[in-house]
Amino acid sequence: MVGLFLTGFCWSAWATDAPINSNTKLHSNSEKIVLIVGDSLSAEYGLTRGTGWVHLMSEQAAKEKVKMKIVNASISGDTSSGGVSRLPQLLQIHKPHVLIVELGGNDALRGLSMRMTQQNLITMAKEGKKVGAKVLVVSMQIPPNYGANYAQQMAQAYESVKQETGAELNHVFLKGVADATDPLKWFQQDRIHPNEGAQGIMMRNIWPQLKRMLAEPQ
Repeated sequence: MVGLFLTGFCWSAWATDAPINSNTKLHSNSEKIVLIVGDSLSAEYGLTRGTGWVHLMSEQAAKEKVKMKIVNASISGDTSSGGVSRLPQLLQIHKPHVLIVELGGNDALRGLSMRMTQQNLITMAKEGKKVGAKVLVVSMQIPPNYGANYAQQMAQAYESVKQETGAELNHVFLKGVADATDPLKWFQQDRIHPNEGAQGIMMRNIWPQLKRMLAEPQ
């Protein structure tokens, strides 16, 4: 059931408490700031607070003595347009070392123009780089019932972001979750949102890449 690959999107404005409140300015001489702007995949939708992949990544960083603070500004149901509108203030407040953009899935579920999504993601990546942040964009995929042409447009949109801005892409966020032999093993009862057990897999699919980016010269 590959159609479950595009997961974690909700039309409500529900959002979880973040590991660090997104309105609180964070800075320390010894820590690096990671700003995450995403949707319900990153906002602990339907999960016990503190069990999502973002929180697990913060714990992993502490275990490995990687000095960083996460600002989780993710909101369930958010689109790339919402991300564009929210990002300038977030960048001004937090001045992150790394910006993670996990958006575009809701755009696809709504059948929005991938050209618009592409431009929004490019804008976000460029804005992040303007403040000196490294940018990591999480590449999403569309279920096959949306058609091969639309899926190709979506894949190309993310590749264009990389080519035009130099942002890094992560293609494996849901690897081992959405492509599991048992397609429902890692999902909540709604068969849409990853469950608590999937969060560690999702974290490990991003953590090595983020850790490397944090270690490289700014």
